[in-house]
Amino acid sequence: MNATTASGRPVRLGLRENRLQFTLLVIVNVCVGGLVGLERTTVPLIGTETFGLTSDLAVFSFIIAFGLTKALTNLAAGALTARFRRKQLLVAGWLIGVPVPFALAYAPSWGWIVAANVLLGLNQGLTWSMTVNMKIDLVGPARRGLATGLNEAAGYTAVGATALLTGYLATAYGLRPVPELIGVVFVVAGLALALVVRDTAAHVALELAQHPEPLPAGGDTGLTATFIRTSWRDRSLRGASQAGLVNNLNDGLTWGVFPLLFTDHGLGLAAVGLIKGLYPILWGIGQIPTGHLADRIGRKPLIVTGMLVQAAGFLLALALLDRPLLAGVLSAVALGIGTAMVYPALIASVSDHAHPAWRANALGTYRFWRDIGYAAGALVAGVLADAFGLDATVIAAAALTAASGLLAARWITDRARE
Repeated sequence: MNATTASGRPVRLGLRENRLQFTLLVIVNVCVGGLVGLERTTVPLIGTETFGLTSDLAVFSFIIAFGLTKALTNLAAGALTARFRRKQLLVAGWLIGVPVPFALAYAPSWGWIVAANVLLGLNQGLTWSMTVNMKIDLVGPARRGLATGLNEAAGYTAVGATALLTGYLATAYGLRPVPELIGVVFVVAGLALALVVRDTAAHVALELAQHPEPLPAGGDTGLTATFIRTSWRDRSLRGASQAGLVNNLNDGLTWGVFPLLFTDHGLGLAAVGLIKGLYPILWGIGQIPTGHLADRIGRKPLIVTGMLVQAAGFLLALALLDRPLLAGVLSAVALGIGTAMVYPALIASVSDHAHPAWRANALGTYRFWRDIGYAAGALVAGVLADAFGLDATVIAAAALTAASGLLAARWITDRARE
């Protein structure tokens, strides 16, 4: 079946056929990841050193604000695609993100940092959701794993590179404002590219027309029905949602805990920046081969193994803590590799089990649960760290991650892809 866009261009599904638009969206997601990467090394230390916060839970409040806002925005983004084009939501996300680097650089109180993270959550929820959806729209069902792997690789490599860069900048120029102001480059570039990229509505229409399983008559594709289906009713979608939540719980926990843990054991800002940068860089780059592998061997093996590798990464951090730099690097490597195995496979698995008519809502629901993990990780970390210390928090994360991997093994099934 042939289709054309409103401008008369022929519409085809596939990575090669849409390589220019796909590449532009990859670069957009580099900017998306770079903006959130501003916070990975310096913000927990800004809380303790600049604003004098003494409670770990208070320090982690910025991650809770970010995680809750991003999760709710992910959920809303799926529903908003029924009313607005993906490109419109992408541009809106970048406009919301404009104040973020300035607020982080010049905030007069911790409350401003928390407020900036509400805006950052809105920005990330809209921009990252749309780049994921638009890439999946472009490539069609045969290359979902590779498409999501490339998207997440671009974003998380940028997170890691920016975390590494801000650590060195903070060593040379202080915690503020220089490290945060590099975010202005990401905002300007991301907004400019979002205005150039084309919408993918015609690609969604073409896939719907070609889909081998017509939507059952009277099938409910609304947000409420899809939320229930994705969160619990469908076993595989339920398994993916819980694994995504625990995966990002780990990220939220390490985001807050690792800078404090390793500075307590004598590491400087540059070394902490290396640890905090290495984790998402490996997470990012690793998703290119793992996304392709998920298309070849299936989603489930990567998801289960990746969760268990992450659990081992937490144990490494504590087992070698008398040599903190080695502990941090080896833990970051294991966490990065484990997350790279899990991330594109989970998104591809959700896409496999969701009909194109309700896929945006299913992805929004999955990403809601996944990014609630940021808030849950920061909350759990803050409560446990205040009550039992940072070491106990890391042990709890290892146990929870292993349990999640076993649940994924029980619930998730792979299905044949068209």
